[in-house]
Amino acid sequence: MAMKATGSRTKFVDGGSEHHTQYIHRVKLSNLKTGNMYLYRCGSSYGWSSIFKFRALPDDAQAAKNGVRFAVYGDMGNENAQSLGRLQVEAQDGLYDAILHVGDFAYDFFRANGSVGDEFMRQIQSAAAYLPYMTCPGNHEENYNFTNYKNRFTMPKYEDVQNLWYSWNIGPAHIIAFSTEVNFYLQYGFAPMKHQMEWLHADLAEATKPENLAKHPWIITMGHRPMYCTTDDNDDCTKDEYFGITRVAFEDLFYKYGVDLEIWAHEHSYERFWPLYDFKVYNGSVDAPYTNPKAPAHIVTGSAGCRERTDKFGPNKPYVAFTSTDYGYTRMTIVNSTHINMEQVSDDKGGQVIDKFTIIKNTHGPDAWL
Repeated sequence: MAMKATGSRTKFVDGGSEHHTQYIHRVKLSNLKTGNMYLYRCGSSYGWSSIFKFRALPDDAQAAKNGVRFAVYGDMGNENAQSLGRLQVEAQDGLYDAILHVGDFAYDFFRANGSVGDEFMRQIQSAAAYLPYMTCPGNHEENYNFTNYKNRFTMPKYEDVQNLWYSWNIGPAHIIAFSTEVNFYLQYGFAPMKHQMEWLHADLAEATKPENLAKHPWIITMGHRPMYCTTDDNDDCTKDEYFGITRVAFEDLFYKYGVDLEIWAHEHSYERFWPLYDFKVYNGSVDAPYTNPKAPAHIVTGSAGCRERTDKFGPNKPYVAFTSTDYGYTRMTIVNSTHINMEQVSDDKGGQVIDKFTIIKNTHGPDAWL
C-alpha cells in the first residue's frame, strides 16, 4: 500500500479481579481526500489484519450534493444483537457515512474480566472498520468509572475528556455527543458534571454564531438517557416535570440555543415525539408538525438488541407521535440545510421501514422558536 501512518499505544488494565491487560493502538490518518475510498490494514512485523476499506468523509460541497447518511441506535449487546447483521451489510455496502451509537455497549464491557467487551469489539468490527463509529456513554459503561469505554474508543478531542463529551461537524450538521451519566453517578465527583455543562454552554454558543450556523445550521445532540419516554419501567424519563434528572439538567439549555433534533436511547424501544418543550407540543402546524416547529424534535432509539430484550410501553401521552417495541434502528439522512429525513427500520419485520418523518426548517438556532 502506498501510504503509511505510525501510531501509538497505551496500556489498559481492566478493573476486574484478573486485571486483564491489553494495549490500545491509535493511529491518526492525515492528508485524506474528501469522499475518496481507501483500503487499509493494521499491524506490524508481528502480524497484520485483513484489508478493510473506508470512504473519507465528504466536504461541505459533496455533502450538499449527496446528503449525509447515518445509522443511529443505542443499547446493543454482544448477546441478542438482533440488528447487527443487517447493519453490517448496510455499512459494508456504503449505505451510511457514519454510525451513531447512543450509549450502552456489549452488556457489559467489564463482564468476565473484560472478555465480553473484547468480543463485542470484534463483533462490531465488521461495521466499524468501514466508517466512523461515533459513540457516547450509557449507564452500562459505568463500571470502574467508565474506564472500558474511555479506553476502547477514540472520539474527537480524546485527550481532553476521553470520549465523555465532544462535538464534530459533518456536512450541514453540528453533532454534539454528551454524557447523561455524569449527572447520575455522582460517586465519581461533581467535577465532570460541572465541566460538561460549562463545555456545552461554550460549544452551543460557538455553534450558533451566525457565521457557524451558515455553514452547519443543523444542531443535533446525542445522549443516552432521554428526557421523555412512556415505557413502563419507572426510568428517569417517566418522571414528572420536577423530577426528571436529564430533562431538568439539559432541556432549557438545548431550547435556549435552538437544538433541532435530540437523539436518545436507554429505553429498549423506539419512540418518536411531536416537537416538544416542557411537556408541551409545539408543532409547526396541524398538517405539517415537523415543518418549522417551535421546539426540538426528539426520538428514542434503543432497540438494536441486547440481553435485556425490549421494553413495554405504559399509557400513551399526548406528546407521543409513534411507538414500537420491534428490534431495529434508525436511519437519518441530512439532505441539505433545510431537510432531514428519518426512518425507523424494523429488524423483526425483515428491514421494513415502520416509521418515517421529515424535519423541515428554514431557520435554525435560537431564532427558530420566534
